[in-house]
Amino acid sequence: MYEKDKRIVMTLDAGGTNFVFSAVQAHREIVEALRLPSSADKLEQSLDHLEQGFSRVLSQLKKAPVAISFAFPGPADYSRGIIMDLNNFPAYRGGIALGAFLKDQFKLPVFINNDADLFTYGECMAGALPYVNQRLEKAGSTKRYHNLIGFTLGTGFGCGITRNNELYLGDNGSAGEVLLLRHKTKRDIIIEDGVSIRAIKRVYWELSGDMRRLEPLDIYNIADGKMEGDMHAAKKTFKVFGVMAAEGIAAVSTVLDGLVVLGGGLTGARKYFMPSLMQELNGNINTLDGQSKSRLEMKVYNLDQAAELEEFLHPEIKKIKVPRSKELVDYDPQKRTGIIVSKLGTSKAIALGAYAYALNELDKKPASGFHA
Repeated sequence: MYEKDKRIVMTLDAGGTNFVFSAVQAHREIVEALRLPSSADKLEQSLDHLEQGFSRVLSQLKKAPVAISFAFPGPADYSRGIIMDLNNFPAYRGGIALGAFLKDQFKLPVFINNDADLFTYGECMAGALPYVNQRLEKAGSTKRYHNLIGFTLGTGFGCGITRNNELYLGDNGSAGEVLLLRHKTKRDIIIEDGVSIRAIKRVYWELSGDMRRLEPLDIYNIADGKMEGDMHAAKKTFKVFGVMAAEGIAAVSTVLDGLVVLGGGLTGARKYFMPSLMQELNGNINTLDGQSKSRLEMKVYNLDQAAELEEFLHPEIKKIKVPRSKELVDYDPQKRTGIIVSKLGTSKAIALGAYAYALNELDKKPASGFHA
C-alpha cells in the first residue's frame, strides 16, 4: 500500500534494554538503525535518550518527516499516548504521557502501539502475508489470504491481529492480549509463564536441577551439544515450550481465521520447538462422551518446510456435481492455514508496521493527537 510513498516516518522499537530508532520511507529503512539504552529504571535518563535518538535520526533526513510512530510493550492507553505500568519499564509506572512529551518536542503527530501489533502489521504490509499470497499466485492458485495473526516469542508472549490490511486493536486497544490466556497445565496461571524467556529458564532448571544462571541461548547451545549441561533436559524444555505456545496460537486461531507469523528472539530455537508446536496444532481434543475432534478446523502447514509448503500451495482439488445438473465445480475438502517465521526480522517488521500505521491514520483524518 505504501511501498512507493515518499513520506518519511521516524520509528522506534522500545525494549526494556534498548531503544532502536530508525526512519522509514516507501517500506525501506532509510537510516542505519540507532541503538541507545532504554534506561528503563531512570525516567529522566530514558526521556533524554528518546529525545536524543529521534533528534539524531532527524538530523540525517533530507526531507522532513510527517510523524513519529513506534512500539512500546503494553499495557498503555495508546489512544492518549500514555504509557502505563510496565514490568520491564519500572520508571514509567504510574502513567507517563509519552505521546504528549514527544509531540511537544518535535511538533509532529505521534502514534504509539503495542510491539506485537506493529510487528503483525509490518508482516501484513511487507512480510509474511504478501509473501504467501505471491507464492499462491505463482503456483496458479486462486486462493488468497486476507488476515494475519502475529505472535512474538521473547520476554513475553504477544499477539497482533490484522484483517483486510487493517490493524485490529479493539475498543480498548486491548485486542490480542494473549498473555492472559490460561496456562495449558497450570490452569490458574497465565500462559505467558509458559511462553517466554523466563519460562525457558524455569523449565530447564526444573528438569535439570542446573543452578547456573543460564539464558535461553545457553540452553539452546546445551541442546546442540555446544555447551556443557543436560542435553535431554534442554531439548525437552523447548519441546514443552512448543506445546505451550501452540495452546495460545490454537486458542486465537479458533476465533480468528488467518495465517500465522512468528517473531521474537526465541524463534531462533525453532528447530527444537516447532515439531511439538505443529503436532499440538494438528492434534486432537476430546468431548466428554469420548469423541475425538481436530484441535482446529483448519489443517496447519509449516510454510518454512519445503514439503509442507508444496502441499499447501498445491492442494488436491476434487470435482463434485451440482445437484440436478451435469455441471461440475471444484471442491477442496481441506480447510488450511499456514504458520511461518518472520523473514523480515522482528525489529524491521515493527518499523514497517509503525510506518504503515502512521500513514494509514494520517490518510484517514487530520492527525492532531494520538491514535490507538
